[in-house]
Amino acid sequence: MTDLTKQQDFPPLKNDRILKVIKGEEPDKLPIWVMRQAGRYMPKFREFRKLHSFFEICQTPELACEVTLMPIERFDFDAAIIFSDILVIPQALGLEVEMKESVGPVIKNPVTIENLNDLNTEGAADRLNYVGEAITLTRKRLNGKVPLIGFAGAPWTLMGYMIEGGGSKTYSKSKKWLYAHETEAHRLLKILTDVIIDYLILQVKSGAQLLQIFESTNRNAEYLNEYLFDRFCQPYLQRIAIEVKNKIAELKLDVPMILFAKGSHYSLEKQKSLGYDVIGIDWTISPKTVRQILGDQVVQGNLDPCALYASPEGIRAHVDEMIKGFGTGNLVVNLGHGIYPDMSEEAVEIFIDAVHSVKL
Repeated sequence: MTDLTKQQDFPPLKNDRILKVIKGEEPDKLPIWVMRQAGRYMPKFREFRKLHSFFEICQTPELACEVTLMPIERFDFDAAIIFSDILVIPQALGLEVEMKESVGPVIKNPVTIENLNDLNTEGAADRLNYVGEAITLTRKRLNGKVPLIGFAGAPWTLMGYMIEGGGSKTYSKSKKWLYAHETEAHRLLKILTDVIIDYLILQVKSGAQLLQIFESTNRNAEYLNEYLFDRFCQPYLQRIAIEVKNKIAELKLDVPMILFAKGSHYSLEKQKSLGYDVIGIDWTISPKTVRQILGDQVVQGNLDPCALYASPEGIRAHVDEMIKGFGTGNLVVNLGHGIYPDMSEEAVEIFIDAVHSVKL
């Protein structure tokens, strides 16, 4: 882990557009990055994956750094996000996670009511030091070009994977806990929250300049109604924001936090009160509606990933319409979810150029 007394050894930041927006200042151009920007849509990454397994890359700082830098070297993005996966936390808790091609993550020993107490909670965050090492290495090799984002999955999202054993169309196994085993559900969510907080602070100490919480990777927030979200998501998301920000303040650092809870339109107003600096928006709600609900809250989003399949003129038109709805103030541009693996690099270039061409 990086010694905080050496934080000043990191190269000075040259592109601070995102941080300016979050602070309420006007950047020279609208900032843009995309979720899953280091990934399968890049031919260079696909060739790299032929040589290394997914979790080998995640767990090897040099490899994670190399992949993180790929899109920054190729495109004019305004931020990098460390190459990792939300399921490194379940791995640190003792679950066996495998990334299967064309299937996604598979957990060989999912959590049950009977084995809940077998989770290896002691020192779980410390077993993720390799992510911190990757962040420190990447921060140095970025040479201040753009800020580096760290991230973690949210408690409910991780709980869903851990109980289902992977993705699911219904999440009925994990939702069953919310109705039939509420005590155990809260116990597991508390375990995850404790580890997430420690893990995020590890990333900050290692050099992360922003943090994003994903309540979304398997669209888990949208499997809940407002009642369940209020009971099983909101308290833990709020605790993460409060405790991580308190620890960041103690470290005398300034690291903004982004919350992305896909499919949770019903809770946008509540999300605003949870303590996050930026609220991520998915593509299924209009920017105008978001502004009506959130006002001048800094938001991130929300172009439909499929909009990048459009013609160059179509992409620019969709970008213009989105930004017109949000307005140019208090906006970090992104997709409404992760970029798809069959997307062309040319479409990404057009997207970035369309955003950077907007007059402020």
